Amino acid sequence: MIKVCVADNFPVVHYGIKSFFKDHSDISIVANIGNFSMLKEILQSKEIDVLLLDLELEGLKSIFEVKAILKEFSETKVIIYSNLSEQIYAPNAIKAGVSGFIHKKEKLSVVYDGIKQVADGKIVMNETVKKNLALIAKKSKSERIYRKLSNREVEVLRYLSDGKKNHEIADILKLNEKTISTYKLRLLTKLNVTNLVDLVNKAKTLEIV
Repeated sequence: MIKVCVADNFPVVHYGIKSFFKDHSDISIVANIGNFSMLKEILQSKEIDVLLLDLELEGLKSIFEVKAILKEFSETKVIIYSNLSEQIYAPNAIKAGVSGFIHKKEKLSVVYDGIKQVADGKIVMNETVKKNLALIAKKSKSERIYRKLSNREVEVLRYLSDGKKNHEIADILKLNEKTISTYKLRLLTKLNVTNLVDLVNKAKTLEIV
């Protein structure tokens, strides 16, 4: 029996997943949480084999918080289950140590298969993403540069796109404001733009945010 915790903002997601898996005797949804602040307590009190986690979960500020959870609870596998662009976020999430990335547009049967594979020690990622990653080296510099954004750069870009100021982002990510300014300059350079408006527009065009 694979024990699963679902961490998502929306009750309808919890209900849908729980309803689907009630007919699967090999997987049990043993916990549901709607805020990242609840996660550590759940992992300490329950045996969780697989955590199904939305990157936009309330209270989750950074992928580095996920890395910390993975380090502390190494027996628990993490699958990111999100509406965020798989092309952008899956590689960074896998690099951070998660075991899979499943887009919410996928059928729940894909989630079922993903949980089974991750529990068996495999990495789950959309085949299209794998193929695209393999083609990156063949693309021109302008085509592939946005794919080289680091986890921090992607996070800062998301917050900038939400209209947050440098000092607000610094508070959220627990970083120095000058550090945020440095990330912002790197983003402008990597995306080949000169101002914040163009940066956000470019990010939306490339489906980074």
